[in-house]
Amino acid sequence: MRHLMNPLDFSVEELDRLFDLANKIEKNPAEYAHVCDGKILATCFYEPSTRTRLSFESAMTKLGGRVIGFADANSSSAAKGESVSDTIRVISCYADICAMRHPKEGAPMVASEKSRIPVINAGDGGHYHPTQTLTDLLTIRSLKGHLDGFTIGLCGDLKFGRTVHSLINALVRYPGTKFIFISPEELKVPDYITEMLREKNVPYEEVIRLENVMPQLDMLYMTRVQKERFFNEEDYVRLKDFYVLDTAKMELAREDMLVLHPLPRVNEISVEVDDDPRAAYFRQAQYGVYVRMALIMTLLGLAS
Repeated sequence: MRHLMNPLDFSVEELDRLFDLANKIEKNPAEYAHVCDGKILATCFYEPSTRTRLSFESAMTKLGGRVIGFADANSSSAAKGESVSDTIRVISCYADICAMRHPKEGAPMVASEKSRIPVINAGDGGHYHPTQTLTDLLTIRSLKGHLDGFTIGLCGDLKFGRTVHSLINALVRYPGTKFIFISPEELKVPDYITEMLREKNVPYEEVIRLENVMPQLDMLYMTRVQKERFFNEEDYVRLKDFYVLDTAKMELAREDMLVLHPLPRVNEISVEVDDDPRAAYFRQAQYGVYVRMALIMTLLGLAS
């Protein structure tokens, strides 16, 4: 039995096989419509989610399986004080695989240690969001053809953004990657990330102005400033609109640059950018379904 807690749980070779399967599903979804007949996915979401939870549910449904679970800790026995360990022991009696989101870092790992079924970390606090990272990598590989040799700008909340942390850790395994971190001082990428990059001799820059680096980028990964991670309302209000990607900034970018975003967006990408062919964030959401279908099949031992 295998779990997915962190993007590095799969080797580069295993990711290639996973992405190959996802692309096969994309091209011929009908072939996979009954792969999970009789299987049940439990979605245990202790924190609000739209895309991730519904993407998992869509993936399992498209594979012919069924879904049970909860979308809010208050609608589960957690509201009565039940531990994650006890919850997963019970869920293991009802389902064949579980996707868990939790505000506490490491909670899905605790669950995996007590589980009798595969557990997928669907986001734990500001720590990891591995299936979003798989989505990001599949999107890049599908639209660009490869995953190496890119200069990638990550913009916005780089301090609390678990999608950013996960993506950086995954991309350092591909040669020729360079990162440009674009954030206000208060939301800089954590020191442990930059220390890791220095240890691996992966080049990076830290800048404040997005306009200054737009012409250098092969990809721009925008993130929202996350209100739920702030302890101080005044800090959130001051920083929430620090970056807004609009058509004027897009004019500075390369013709083949991709704009990615894990969504939801607030104000950080103007709706006028949506019609730009370089805007890939809604296609990214679609790739999230394909990669989760491939992941469910792989962890259940159903991938050929």
